[in-house]
Amino acid sequence: MLIIVITVVDILVPEDVHLGPLLVIAPAITASFAGPALTAVIGLLTVGAQAFIGLHFGVLASRNVLVQIVALAALSSLVVFYCILRDRRRRELAQVRSVAEAAQHVLLWPLPDWIGPLRVASLYLAAEDEAQIGGDLYAATRVDGGTRIMIGDVRGKGLAAIGEAALLLGAFREAAHRHTALPALAAALEESVTRYQADFEPADEAGERFVTALLLEIPDQGHITHMTSCGHPAPLLLSPAHAVTAPSLHPAPPLGVNSTAPADYTIDVVTFEAGDTLLVYTDGVIEARDREGNFYPFAERAAQWTDNSPEALLHHIRRDLLSHTGGRLDDDAALIAIHRPLGRSSRKMHPL
Repeated sequence: MLIIVITVVDILVPEDVHLGPLLVIAPAITASFAGPALTAVIGLLTVGAQAFIGLHFGVLASRNVLVQIVALAALSSLVVFYCILRDRRRRELAQVRSVAEAAQHVLLWPLPDWIGPLRVASLYLAAEDEAQIGGDLYAATRVDGGTRIMIGDVRGKGLAAIGEAALLLGAFREAAHRHTALPALAAALEESVTRYQADFEPADEAGERFVTALLLEIPDQGHITHMTSCGHPAPLLLSPAHAVTAPSLHPAPPLGVNSTAPADYTIDVVTFEAGDTLLVYTDGVIEARDREGNFYPFAERAAQWTDNSPEALLHHIRRDLLSHTGGRLDDDAALIAIHRPLGRSSRKMHPL
């Protein structure tokens, strides 16, 4: 349509007005929604239209018209070349993201909707930095009389972070059943991370790699939860009627910073009543910024949805967080919403 309109108008206007060069708009616009083949066809049509205009006025062989035809052909060729590079880049990026997504899916086993008497939902938001795979992690497992959950964040990105996250997840799933107390479990994870760093830590990052982690043990009976923090942010406790509190924890150093014994870790006991929801997360949530550099007001926003189910809660947070950041995160973010329903659940215990 543009080619036809510009050609017709150029023929109708006075001879001293030349609109033919505007034909380059057609292949430029085509490149925004089509591939190189269709863009090349439109480019050929623009060159043909410019030649037709010159032929109509009997000046096809003039230097001015020939230069316009050559310029249109050159610009159209550049646009087609751009389309080829863009499509190749898109294919490479799609492949990389597919591999990254598969790696994250294998690394972070999807949590079931119910773990024992607890209703659970999880969310992982990857930063949109092409192949940069973050080291955020979470896992849950059933133990005698309760549920143990871990959420953590490996410093750094890429394959090194993925390797350390995979090691920590495997160590947690095994050690969670061997150690009866959270401090002993934290010490076992510290030992695993220290061994991994001794074998695989790059020389230029010696002493700079660590993992923040939060360990939770939620008994099936009662109204409390036990927590041990290894340098990780405290969770939010959401109660009905838009009440949000952040429990005060006594964090130990992150895993991998220095060797620690069970006695160096503290168990914090937090009230977790029926109807409450625990919201655990990584720092990619609270450190997300908008265009003016303002941090995401996590507690304030979460207070709007305290009466929602875990799935709906994370849905609202995901949409609100991406809206705050303009659709792009600078760091990966992981969240788990853990809800203790009112009354005893009649659902069958999930054998995690």
